[in-house]
Amino acid sequence: MAVSHPSPTTPLHPAPAASWRTASSATLHCLTGCAIGEVLGLVLATWWGWPDAPSIALAVALAFVFGYALTMRPVLRAGISFRDAVKVALAADTLSILTMEIVDNAILLAVPGAMAAGLLSGLFWGSLAVALAIAFVVTVPVNRALITRGKGHAVVHQYHH
Repeated sequence: MAVSHPSPTTPLHPAPAASWRTASSATLHCLTGCAIGEVLGLVLATWWGWPDAPSIALAVALAFVFGYALTMRPVLRAGISFRDAVKVALAADTLSILTMEIVDNAILLAVPGAMAAGLLSGLFWGSLAVALAIAFVVTVPVNRALITRGKGHAVVHQYHH
């Protein structure tokens, strides 16, 4: 008879208390990866002189890459296979990163001249900082709802030691 193993995306323990503090911590983790990717993507695209659409596409792609990578790091250290770590990262972060990216890029596009401003412009950096801060505030309730349901960062907590 085959032994049943839980899916890497199914929490082994009950979801942590879905407090605002827990949700804020999960969102801060998400924001870190998103900000690294977002800033790197926008800096590179601005430096290369790309128009808005490919600039945002690069920034969003890198935000997902860095967001998932930051989640996978402790999971891999816990001895989980790379394939299962990818599954955990996808389950833990996809909705959070997606929410954050939609909000912060919508704000950047809404600020007149922000996307066209140069890397030395206060408008560029100020708009990006405000966009990420607002995205954080919008994403905290999303993460709280996910954690309450045993989803999102709740699936990562079992791998933190």
